[in-house]
Amino acid sequence: MATNSKPTLGKNELSTIRELAQILRDTDLSEIDVERGGLKIKISRKAAKQIVSAAIPMPSTPMAQPQPMAPETPAPDSAVDMAAHPGAVRSPMVGTAYMSPEPGKPAFIKVGDSVAEGDTLMLIEAMKTFNPIAATKSGTILEIIASDGQPVEFDEALIVIG
Repeated sequence: MATNSKPTLGKNELSTIRELAQILRDTDLSEIDVERGGLKIKISRKAAKQIVSAAIPMPSTPMAQPQPMAPETPAPDSAVDMAAHPGAVRSPMVGTAYMSPEPGKPAFIKVGDSVAEGDTLMLIEAMKTFNPIAATKSGTILEIIASDGQPVEFDEALIVIG
């Protein structure tokens, strides 16, 4: 007579499995492996793929022919245009821009100020270090693109000197 050799789980093992499954739900993990004594438990879940589609209704009447669009005229003095300006001072790092040396103090610069090459224009805080951003050339501040306390990215235009 053959016997069934499948291992059975006791209350403690089932309780452990339920706890691990709850941890998966609570932490949004996809898999947990646990080994206690001779018992090895691996619980995993696979995220269900979500496919979203939308039906495009077909018009019952013929569609009007599209009219040619007038060419767009760029807005004068826009930040996008100024960012490409040859006098744009770009961020050498990722961080947070500060326009003054400390809160409550006047800003280093304002639009219309004259600056000399090497003058401090602003600070960028990166990894708790305040890094001065110097003027790359002498000239007049045409635009300040970055704002105080704003996160900035590497190579982002900050200030335009003309």
